Amino acid sequence: MTLDISLLLNKKNLLAFSSGIDSSALFFLLIENNIKFDIAIIDYGLREQSKEEILHAKALAKKYKLFCHNIKAPKFDTHFEKQARDFRYEFFESLISIEGYDTLLTAHQLNDQLEWMLMRLSKGAGVSELLGLSAFTKKDTYTLVRPLLDYSKEELLGYLKEHDHPYFIDESNSDEKYERNAFRKQFSDPLMAKYKEGIKRSFEYLKKDKEELEKGFETLYSEKALRVIKLHTPISKIKATDLALKALGYLLSASQRKEIEKEESLVIGGEWAIARQDNLLYITPYVSAEMPKAFKEACRVKKIPAKVRPYIFNENIDLSFLITHS
Repeated sequence: MTLDISLLLNKKNLLAFSSGIDSSALFFLLIENNIKFDIAIIDYGLREQSKEEILHAKALAKKYKLFCHNIKAPKFDTHFEKQARDFRYEFFESLISIEGYDTLLTAHQLNDQLEWMLMRLSKGAGVSELLGLSAFTKKDTYTLVRPLLDYSKEELLGYLKEHDHPYFIDESNSDEKYERNAFRKQFSDPLMAKYKEGIKRSFEYLKKDKEELEKGFETLYSEKALRVIKLHTPISKIKATDLALKALGYLLSASQRKEIEKEESLVIGGEWAIARQDNLLYITPYVSAEMPKAFKEACRVKKIPAKVRPYIFNENIDLSFLITHS
């Protein structure tokens, strides 16, 4: 197996580790390629085996002279998948902030891509949303890297067995009360077993199509949760909003996309302010604020839409960003 290591060289890398098949395969591929990295693992306390997995992670870190960050998650009584994901990325991003990591590596693979696509397909989605997992995603303070997207779980397992590398199997991954597990068992695993090569080729073609679609806009400015996007064509507004909000952790519904198509200025889900001014699209969290007249006048002069002004004011974002981006 080969690994594209170009973005990881001379960087401070953090691997999201679980001791499972995928992250174990990525761990040893990084070791083989002499990539420096640390690991971060979370104990959700759902299984007795999780204690062994934490000990295993610490032992691997000691053996290969890298650091193992670990944390015990609180108990999540409702919406486990979402709360666990939110907790996981808050933990990773706190480590990135404190320790100065440049990249976060996750072990998402081909099966995960198919699961995501099928889940989004069932809810209504366009090409960009169907291809939710990208090899590289630039965040505000780090780059999210997924080096294994071209490999199936079967291939990763074969690699581990061939080299006699240790790994754990998380039995909770077969519990179909979780939506992703149900999609995996009922749909993606049978499809992958029978049509793996065709699925690989389809993702390659779809990625090229996505790149063409996304030429209609570009992000000009990004600070905290503010996004200012230049629209090269009016029809790119929905796609640009979709992708920006997805990167900010919010997925649009089909009805919300229709709202965005019709309205120039609106609030989505009571959470996000979206406004277009000429060829610029503004996206911020929807908040309120008592703003001084001087600030409101400066916004008016720079044609900053009213709905996004409170967030810019509350976060003390310098309005001069529009000088070079208008």
